[in-house]
Amino acid sequence: MRKSLNEVFVQLVNQNLGIAHKICRVYFTDPDDRDDVLQEMMYQLYKSYGGFNGRAKFSTWMYSVCLNTALTYRRKDQKQKHELLTSAHEQIPDPQVGRKAETIDTLYSLIATLPPLNKAIVLLFLEDLTYEEIAEITGLSKANVSVKLVRIKRSLEQEMKKRIEDDNH
Repeated sequence: MRKSLNEVFVQLVNQNLGIAHKICRVYFTDPDDRDDVLQEMMYQLYKSYGGFNGRAKFSTWMYSVCLNTALTYRRKDQKQKHELLTSAHEQIPDPQVGRKAETIDTLYSLIATLPPLNKAIVLLFLEDLTYEEIAEITGLSKANVSVKLVRIKRSLEQEMKKRIEDDNH
C-alpha cells in the first residue's frame, strides 16, 4: 500500500523533529516563544513541502526552513516588544542538576549569544552535517563554513573556560 504525501511528510518531520527543537532552544529562551515558533515551523514546513524536490536530504531542507522561520520570527518579535525579565532570569540553579547537564546548558547559552548565522552554523555542525550541507543551507561557500567553524569553536572554547574559571572562584 502506498503512503499518501501527507503521511510521508509527517513521518519525515517526526524523524527529524529534534532539528526544530534545537533551533528553538538556541534562538528563544521563553518557553511560550519556543512553542509559538515550533508551531510556525511546522506550518512553514507543511506549506513549503510541495517545493521540496529531493535534491538535498530532507533534514538539510528542514534545517533551512526552520532556521529561516526562527530568524523571521525573531526579527518580527524584536520589533514588537522589548525583552522583559522572565522567571528564567530569577531562577536559582537546582543543586541536583548533574555537571553534564550544566555544561550542556552553558554551551547552549553561549551558542545563543552568537550572531544568527554563527548559531545556524554551530547547530548544523552539531547535527553532524557535512560542510557541503552546511554551505548549502546557509548560502556560504564550503571554505567559508570551515573558517567560520574554526573561529566559532575557538570563541566558544574560550568562553567555556572563562565560565568554568568564574564558577571555580
